[in-house]
Amino acid sequence: MGETLFVAEVSSNHHADLDRCRQFIDVAADIGCRAVKFQLFKIKELFAPQILQRSALHRERQQWELPVNFLPELVRRCREKNVQFGCTPFYLDAVDELEPHVDFYKIASYELLWDDLLRRCAATGKPIVLSTGMADLTETRHAVAVLREAGCCRLTLLHCASVYPVRSNQCNLQVLETLRRNFDCPVGWSDHSACPDVIFRAVHRWQADMIEFHLDLDGQGAEYSFGHCWLPPAIRHVITSVNNGIDADGDACKRPSAAERKEREWRADPIDGLRPLLPIRDSWKG
Repeated sequence: MGETLFVAEVSSNHHADLDRCRQFIDVAADIGCRAVKFQLFKIKELFAPQILQRSALHRERQQWELPVNFLPELVRRCREKNVQFGCTPFYLDAVDELEPHVDFYKIASYELLWDDLLRRCAATGKPIVLSTGMADLTETRHAVAVLREAGCCRLTLLHCASVYPVRSNQCNLQVLETLRRNFDCPVGWSDHSACPDVIFRAVHRWQADMIEFHLDLDGQGAEYSFGHCWLPPAIRHVITSVNNGIDADGDACKRPSAAERKEREWRADPIDGLRPLLPIRDSWKG
């Protein structure tokens, strides 16, 4: 298994502030991410009118919108920092607005049923990352078929639990193997747990090719209080541990290591079961 690709999801933590957006890209690169991802939505094209009429909470999310005119500068900063730029389109025209800029599209779990959006993304020929939270296998098969029939040939599927935050016993990481077996493409985990052990398990037990996680800079992001976002020091440690790790694998040859050679003399002798070996006892000087 190669290096796991970590993607920092900025989500709605940017405050529609261009300098803060740049900081997210800088921090993502610094902590070891190979990609950073934003979201492009307009509240009036995200929620039905009935919901917006009745819910001030949903209307207030207009403050979370990413200005489209930020895109060229975000891409420039990503190129400068040598990280990929990804974005989630939440309305059809967003696909076209993003096409000149993104290295990949991310389709959110909540949009998995929207065939028109899937087709529009696939038609660009760009790589697509599809989150499958809340979907059953039949729904996932349909979405993958729509994408592939529309021209998508570089697809990554992410398993996630669309709960914010999610408890570790709700993660069902074995689904990664189900996705890999059924769809023959890279798979990964979109994390809402903010739990290191969940990510370690996703990578080391279930061979996640990609880990997407929600990043905040300082605990002041719009979504940080929900409990599913990581702060840079904590996720830096996870990324470093996963992709650098420690030099403990060796070469698979079963033999005494150089460090063990002296201790070999102190094994129990097969003649009497006592330590050290007989040839060592008389010459040993303490």
